[in-house]
Amino acid sequence: MRFEGTTAYVATDDLKIAVNAAIALERPLLVKGEPGTGKTVLALEVAKSVNAPLIEWHVKSTTKAQQGLYEYDAVSRLRDSQLGDERVKDIRNYIKRGKLWEAFVADERPVLLIDEIDKADIEFPNDLLQELDRMEFFVYETGETVKARRRPIVVITSNNEKELPDAFLRRCFFHYIRFPDPETMQAIVDVHFPGIKPRLVAEALRLFYEIRDVPGLKKKPSTSELLDWLKLLMVEDVGPETLRERDPKKLIPPLHGALLKNEQDVHLFERLAFMAKRERR
Repeated sequence: MRFEGTTAYVATDDLKIAVNAAIALERPLLVKGEPGTGKTVLALEVAKSVNAPLIEWHVKSTTKAQQGLYEYDAVSRLRDSQLGDERVKDIRNYIKRGKLWEAFVADERPVLLIDEIDKADIEFPNDLLQELDRMEFFVYETGETVKARRRPIVVITSNNEKELPDAFLRRCFFHYIRFPDPETMQAIVDVHFPGIKPRLVAEALRLFYEIRDVPGLKKKPSTSELLDWLKLLMVEDVGPETLRERDPKKLIPPLHGALLKNEQDVHLFERLAFMAKRERR
């Protein structure tokens, strides 16, 4: 069971090595990187590559580790008991399986995605230590122990919003997805837009990397935002000569709303355009 990338996902050699190392070690793969660099999509592509089912657990700020194991609905059981429902005799009717439970009892070895783990409370990773390490957990309401039939391939993503505990990091294989260089980005664009004009791509990539290099930019545009921008350029039939425009009044690229996602960065480009205009006088 090896990951070699897919036709829809350009994986660098070091990323392939990291995925296969985590599979061989049977350790969770912790993936970090800028938002929009394909961390979440990686789990989907790994599942496709190794022909495994994908189970997704998208973490929110209110998510608790217990929800990944199971939840006991005591309120529904109390209500049903008051109504004389026969289901109350079996407590299992009121236990909802979480994503880890689903992964542990899957018929085939699954890929389990724990997405954006750093969104949750700081104790969230610590609360999953034993379950991810031993691949089992205890259900207090029924007195049973749920053990993984097959150790799932676990992919955990983080945007570095919070530091993760050392004890948790020790149990993971870590990989940081570096931002793609122009050559890799060209390959990514070719996968998504096989018929796109080469001159348009060349000018768009040049401008895209220039924008990312502007000092003081609050949010640098990501790979996914570049793909959205290219799609809009094709829909609106914007030619490469427009992107090559050197008029200081037009420093902000056309359809910049796909690349610049806050007013501070838009104002930054407006100030740069104003300064360039003054210097030309």
